[in-house]
Amino acid sequence: MATKYMQLVLTPAVQQAQDKYFGRHQAVERVPESDALTPDEADFIASRDSFYMATVSETGWPYLQHRGGPTGFVKVLGPNLIGFADFKGNRQLVSTGNLNATDRVALFLMDYPSRTRLKLLGYARVLGAREHAELLEQLAPQPLRAKVERLFLIQVISYDWNCAQYITPRFTAAELEKYVAPLKARIAELETQDKR
Repeated sequence: MATKYMQLVLTPAVQQAQDKYFGRHQAVERVPESDALTPDEADFIASRDSFYMATVSETGWPYLQHRGGPTGFVKVLGPNLIGFADFKGNRQLVSTGNLNATDRVALFLMDYPSRTRLKLLGYARVLGAREHAELLEQLAPQPLRAKVERLFLIQVISYDWNCAQYITPRFTAAELEKYVAPLKARIAELETQDKR
């Protein structure tokens, strides 16, 4: 676990709750300014086709948004920098607007089949896709570039891996097809044998 993450989330109010319910609290001292992503985090991020991003409005309300794209659409650009292309959507721009008020974000990246979750905390910047053509090329595959309106860059401060407890395995249609294909082939083989 990256220590900066726990320092950021174990606020005095959280520690008071731990004291109340557990009789003691966790404390983290002497941590770096940020925790660099390791190859494990980079590989996990590169294998995702979606994530959830939380922002906070200037009225203090949290907002959670699902973001998706082709596998690998979130790019690791450096030891503490990730980016992704923002495709045309419902045109509400809630996340984008919230980031004008405060640049803090929290991301949940899920791998439901393996029951794995990576949480990231960071600072986000939103850039116009047309004004940053070189970055657009880096963040979006050619067939999708026309659908990109904005680019998000997130300076990752820290991350945390969660335990698998209570994560229900879920599978995409493509993942299910991979598991079912051998069964379908075997059924077809047995049906052919049965006809003989």
